Amino acid sequence: MSNDSSFPKLVFEAVRKIPCGFVSAYGDIAIAAGRPRAARIVGYTLHRNDDPVETPCHRVVFKDGSLASGYVFGGAGVQREILEKEGVIFTPEGKVDMKKCRFLP
Repeated sequence: MSNDSSFPKLVFEAVRKIPCGFVSAYGDIAIAAGRPRAARIVGYTLHRNDDPVETPCHRVVFKDGSLASGYVFGGAGVQREILEKEGVIFTPEGKVDMKKCRFLP
């Protein structure tokens, strides 16, 4: 298990592994960073992301494929637009198709 000071670094490293056209859930990133029950902390950590080009936090969504309404770089509409441009598939309900687009870092 990681210590608290290295957790954000591990979160950002895991997010950087998500390929274009795919997404991971907050819980997936928490597991990859060594703290499986820390999905909310992943969200707080990504909210402090100061380099969205290098660390594509828009590729992290809820486990059911929902987008975060408070997406820090412009809201869920902007997040969806970016993901669609990258080739992420959405269901008719407006969620990411996790069966087709989920990546486990």
